[in-house]
Amino acid sequence: MTIQLQYCHVTVNDVDEALGFYRDALGLEVRNDVGSGGFRWVTLGGPDQSGTEIVLSEPHAGRSQADGDALQELLTKGVLPMTIFRVDDLAAVFERVRASGAEVLQEPMDQPWGPRDCAFRDPSGNMVRISQAPA
Repeated sequence: MTIQLQYCHVTVNDVDEALGFYRDALGLEVRNDVGSGGFRWVTLGGPDQSGTEIVLSEPHAGRSQADGDALQELLTKGVLPMTIFRVDDLAAVFERVRASGAEVLQEPMDQPWGPRDCAFRDPSGNMVRISQAPA
């Protein structure tokens, strides 16, 4: 049996603004852009066409008003789970994301548990960590 994570959802305040971070700064490619009921979901993945894809959506997209409100509150507080990406050239990705104007939370550093990583906030306040496997 094979099992693999297919999608990971990332809640954002503004899908277009988030694309500036996830597509333009990180270098993910848009796989699907779907609108429904006044909301929009955008799926992105790595250029190699394999692995997990992320889905960007607003808090109220596909949810009840109460659930969307609760999710919006958590997004505003900055307490939604972080997303972690692995790259093969952390220094280059860090410089490209920093040059985009993203908020730097941590510059690249070696972690005691193994990887070298850095951290940013996306335009909605979600923490995004980017790591590189130890040499």
